[in-house]
Amino acid sequence: MDEMNIKECEAAVEAVRKCESEEELGTLLWNMVELNAGSTFYTSKKLPFTYRVKGRELFCDRKEKSITQATVLRAYKKIREAREAGEPIRGPKKLSMFGAPYIWGILKGTGLAGEEAETEKKEESEAAEMPEKSGEES
Repeated sequence: MDEMNIKECEAAVEAVRKCESEEELGTLLWNMVELNAGSTFYTSKKLPFTYRVKGRELFCDRKEKSITQATVLRAYKKIREAREAGEPIRGPKKLSMFGAPYIWGILKGTGLAGEEAETEKKEESEAAEMPEKSGEES
């Protein structure tokens, strides 16, 4: 991916993040999906995959059936609503829909999902690295 395309992809992700209009969200999300077609993403089990877009369908190289635009939008809305409710989704299983491992991989790979799990891991590793304080103060 060249630098111009990377910036375009980042701008598309940011547009999805900031979108407050239900009508625009689907278009912005699918634009982001189209821009990232051909890039390598990873499932939560670390399996690499790429995808191509044909019309309103996404075809993963690891799966024969397509994932529709409506399914991707439904998954993202579910992730967004769960985050807003304070109960973030931390993996594809909670999406409970066809193609969840691939949708999760794309959304996590672009930064639209999974931040909570990454933040928790980072906090846990930082806590483990901190030396224990002794009862003495200087």
